Amino acid sequence: MNITFEEFSNIYNLETNKIEKLLSKLLNNRKPKSLYEPCEYLLSGGGKRLRPFLVLISSRATGGKFKDVYNAAIGIEVLHNFTLAHDDIMDNSDLRRGRLTLHKKYDINTAILAGDNLIAIAYESLLKDCKSNVKKIVQTFTQGIIEVCEGQSLDKEFESRNDVSISEYKKMIYKKTAALAEMSCKIGSLIVNANKKYVNAVSQYGKNLGIAFQIQDDLLDIIAEEEKFGKKIGSDLIEGKKTFLFLNAIKKAVNESDIQLLNNVIKNKGIKPNEVSIYRKLYFDLGVIDLTKKEIEKYTKLALKSLEILPNNDGKQLMIHLANSLINRNK
Repeated sequence: MNITFEEFSNIYNLETNKIEKLLSKLLNNRKPKSLYEPCEYLLSGGGKRLRPFLVLISSRATGGKFKDVYNAAIGIEVLHNFTLAHDDIMDNSDLRRGRLTLHKKYDINTAILAGDNLIAIAYESLLKDCKSNVKKIVQTFTQGIIEVCEGQSLDKEFESRNDVSISEYKKMIYKKTAALAEMSCKIGSLIVNANKKYVNAVSQYGKNLGIAFQIQDDLLDIIAEEEKFGKKIGSDLIEGKKTFLFLNAIKKAVNESDIQLLNNVIKNKGIKPNEVSIYRKLYFDLGVIDLTKKEIEKYTKLALKSLEILPNNDGKQLMIHLANSLINRNK
């Protein structure tokens, strides 16, 4: 069975709209207001809702139905939002998706408590769909939380280290970003009691797609159109982040002037906004932009290859279309 990209887009929009509606009702009539109003503010922040969509399509691809996993999908999106709230505090971020971050809208204590509460709400929602494989599902969910926390810790650690390797960076983005995508796919298939080979297949898809997604984020930060991307171009360089592009630039630079430019990012813990164009040109000159595009393509192909074992149903087609759409995104 094959579906067109237009059909994929329609299904994606329909299902993510359902997710939005479910999220908007999730905390209705809960008290105290001082706790649940901030939680609702966080959950209403929008976004691509990719992780719940991964839960839906992985369940469909491995023999289940969307209706089997809506609560689990909501649980994973709630968990993702908990990580955002705490990340924003640690990064001292003022804005997320064009709105004040939770700790800026309220205060740090409120944001910490709301994030903590959302972990419990996430488990509560997940368990509603657990009819079998309960222990495996809860273990997978719990391990996902551990991986995300480890990834955030590595990310913060790298800020103060000058010797971060590309392999260490990949380990960090696996834990911080890809592990949640992997978990989403695995849980979607475990809930519908899928064949073990199918569970492994969609898990590998989520892992590799998550890595491709994060490296694509690194790339878009320097080459995207600012209006479409939704945030300031070059923010990773301005903040002094050691991204896939930066680490490869350090590795490839041979001219003394190029090496000095890159060392200045580390020394000064970032660059000035008016210097972004200089580093953008340097990335192009060093071949880092093309190298990064090839890396994204490599991990996307690995994600798609893992699906070959699955029956050719509409769920598998949705997973293929999602991977192809993410590699071509501009925001």
